[in-house]
Amino acid sequence: MGVVALKLDEDSLRIDLEKAEKTSVEFLKRVVDSSGASGVVVGLSGGVDSSLTVTLCVRALGNDKVLGVLLPTDFTPREDVEDALELVEMLAISTETVNVQGILDAFLDTLNIAGDLPEYRLPRANILARIRMVMLYYYANVNGYLVAGPSDRSETLIGYFTKFGDGAADFFTNMHLYKTQVRELARYLGVPEKIACKPSSPRLYPGHMATDEIPIDYDKLDLILVGLFDYKMKPGDVSEATGILLDTVMEVQDRYNRTEHKRVFPPMIGV
Repeated sequence: MGVVALKLDEDSLRIDLEKAEKTSVEFLKRVVDSSGASGVVVGLSGGVDSSLTVTLCVRALGNDKVLGVLLPTDFTPREDVEDALELVEMLAISTETVNVQGILDAFLDTLNIAGDLPEYRLPRANILARIRMVMLYYYANVNGYLVAGPSDRSETLIGYFTKFGDGAADFFTNMHLYKTQVRELARYLGVPEKIACKPSSPRLYPGHMATDEIPIDYDKLDLILVGLFDYKMKPGDVSEATGILLDTVMEVQDRYNRTEHKRVFPPMIGV
């Protein structure tokens, strides 16, 4: 049977969850031990990616070596904070909470950015993501910790992250897993269902939802990505194997190509 005859469906994304947990725990222990760090900092949003990351960190290092940091704004939904705190209580880890709205406002005031004009939405969002990165590294520096990154493979491949913002970390726990696999592993490890199945959102501006900005929802996006990057299929074959429009598959491929600069070191002379 040739590659073109493959049918890509939810079975194409299934993983051995027990093995995935073991691999992640061993990886985390190795990274932290080899660095000489005393523990890890995890930014907690109440979403599935950060929830899986903090859960894995506790499994690997113990709850006394994991610091959860909540960095809400005035427009962060209350349920996101409540979900994050519920997980914190379940894992029995220490936390810090800093409302970063004032820091964001100071940036916007200094830059004379007022209102919610469309041309400023992306720059404002990226400023907020980078503010959160700075805060996480502050707590890491103070405690001699590493910053754990929660980005998953789905969003990394299409460049759906802020360069030097949520794309900055000392290591990544989920970058080998597609979003649907992140959700399944989170459920397996006991992350509350309401978090594991929550619609994804970086919460970088009021009402911000990931599905407003990505080409197609994650259950279909992941099938496209598996076809393009795991099976090395051509876009037309991926479209045939998934039943997803070729234009959508091509848009995903184009996003990967256009965002390559976000996944590599900046160009350097002589390198």
